[in-house]
Amino acid sequence: MNVLAIDVGGTHVKVLATGQPASRRFSSGPTLTPQQMVDEVKKLVEDWPYDAISIGYPGPVVNGRITAEPYNLASGWVGFDFEKAFGRPVRILNDAAMQALGSYEGGRMLFLGLGTGLGATLIVDGVIAPLEIAHLFYKKSTYEDYLGIRGLERLGKKKWRRHVAIAATALIRALLVDEAVIGGGNVRKLDELPPLCRAGDNDNAFLGGFRLWSGDQRAAEASRFPTS
Repeated sequence: MNVLAIDVGGTHVKVLATGQPASRRFSSGPTLTPQQMVDEVKKLVEDWPYDAISIGYPGPVVNGRITAEPYNLASGWVGFDFEKAFGRPVRILNDAAMQALGSYEGGRMLFLGLGTGLGATLIVDGVIAPLEIAHLFYKKSTYEDYLGIRGLERLGKKKWRRHVAIAATALIRALLVDEAVIGGGNVRKLDELPPLCRAGDNDNAFLGGFRLWSGDQRAAEASRFPTS
């Protein structure tokens, strides 16, 4: 089966299909609607064969359905029929969870995605557990306001790195994980990683998307609740 994995972000939408040598992308942003996303993806991959689709969405997803509009895109995502729009079977996963699934190597793993916003996922012995920590209170605002792109731009790299280390260390201790994977586009801006952390790779989101349709046993276990 050829799978098209779509990673929807606040800055770009990135796509990769099974067997293709390189991903493709287009700009997203606060005016992007789900129908526009579908139309742009179809144009971008018209020469790629695919039988099924995985979508990493930047917001909460429960039981295969988007439950809240995104913070960094236009509205209209809740209730949108992606299977009808694409004409293919679709599985939807939170974007951080999709990258976490592609990064997972076993045990208890926390994933933190440093990008336009802040994504977080916990995988415990192969089961994805949803986390929504981005908008919880942290310091004088929220975790996302300190660890996301707004925090990086407001604080500068030195202070931003310190808050990433403080938050990651606290969450590792609170959740009793074996390791944390720090991914997202801004992981490259860290000069060093906190203890028990390893760097992720944005391309792991595509691997996570492929694993959602894989017959591999560990992938099947990790995607047991693929819409978390």
